Amino acid sequence: MTEEFRYEEVDPEAAYAANRANWDDRVPLHLEHYGLAAFEDPAHLSTVVAQDAPVLERFAGPLTGQSLVHLQCHIGTDSVSLARRGASVIGVDFSAPAVEAAGELARATGADARFVQASVYDAAAAVGGQVDVVYTSIGTIGWLDDLEAWAGQIFALLRPGGVFYFRDSHPFALTFDPDQPEPLTPRFRYFRGPEAERWDDSTTYAGPGEVNHSVTYEWSHPISETVNALIGAGLRLEFMDEGTALPWEIFPGMPRDAAGDYVLEGDAAASLPLTLTLVARRPE
Repeated sequence: MTEEFRYEEVDPEAAYAANRANWDDRVPLHLEHYGLAAFEDPAHLSTVVAQDAPVLERFAGPLTGQSLVHLQCHIGTDSVSLARRGASVIGVDFSAPAVEAAGELARATGADARFVQASVYDAAAAVGGQVDVVYTSIGTIGWLDDLEAWAGQIFALLRPGGVFYFRDSHPFALTFDPDQPEPLTPRFRYFRGPEAERWDDSTTYAGPGEVNHSVTYEWSHPISETVNALIGAGLRLEFMDEGTALPWEIFPGMPRDAAGDYVLEGDAAASLPLTLTLVARRPE
């Protein structure tokens, strides 16, 4: 691990600008390393959506014919995959290059997906209407400082009876030092503090190459904060799951399972949850 880390008090708007510059820089690297050629096969789905869709559809029903907003959609691989499940998708992301790339992918694949550039906190106004499903998965809320505002946008986006689906890295797993996986050693805060996590890392998770804007800011969110934000916004929690596999390698040397996700072995596999899934509904 080459990144530099410290806790730092930061103005959220300054942090937002730093994060957006970093994610703008990631776009050309991720276009190269995300395996987009696989989408030439009209049956291909991203690994994330292939795993999420069956759970989502248990609560929302088949996605065919349903309207769906994908928050923090990045370059659109999951958005296009959701469209291939039958949804009419609107992707929202704060990065202009990402939105442009996502639109190009949708056009190239003929997917029923369009994209708008907006902050998560402005998503309802940017979309301009209510939808059947709001979806967000893997690598999202750690970039947000205000989960109450996030949950309020989700409530505003959903029609009465609409479903919100969420999956992300488990906040407990994120407390451990990735440089010392054996034995697992706590390093980071589980509970939210007054400071953000400041990272300085020029690499990305998707392959070789470096970004010009290497400083980013993240915030820790315990499960209680996430759940209470959704409840406080008026949503009704219907499902929660803690998973044992993750699409990215949280600790070096992790083996992969049959689906291609990273897993832990031995005692750690039975002791450390790697993902958190929540499903909530806006009441009728």
